[in-house]
Amino acid sequence: MPGQDPPRSQLLDLVAAAPPPGPAADERARPRPGVPAYHTPVCVPAHPRSVAGTGANGRPARVPFIVLELFGHPAHGTVAFAFSTPRKLTEALGEAQPWVAASLGPLAENVAEQGVPVLLDPAITPGEPHWRPRDVAAYAREVRR
Repeated sequence: MPGQDPPRSQLLDLVAAAPPPGPAADERARPRPGVPAYHTPVCVPAHPRSVAGTGANGRPARVPFIVLELFGHPAHGTVAFAFSTPRKLTEALGEAQPWVAASLGPLAENVAEQGVPVLLDPAITPGEPHWRPRDVAAYAREVRR
């Protein structure tokens, strides 16, 4: 987004800072030294959507799905944000920001297919949040129709 500070750490920057994995006590695969574990949990800005469809009984129904939010970044173009804790997400994007829990590895793989990097715990210049409580309430009313 224009006016944002550069991210504090990009996913690849985190690789250099990660401690080496401990010794394997079993046959399970372990992350390579310096690479965050594939299933590291992260909080990802996202929001629900729905489209008109047909239910199993043939009647009109709303079909829900989740959309990941993507952001513009001056150095990296379109990016996906991931936060290591809900508190960090709230501090960066506001208390009304919808989000989903995901695993870092599958998230990075899925958005990489679209040429989108993941920024982990990005530093964001404080400003107007994308979502405010009234936005969430308006969306809830829309979905109930």
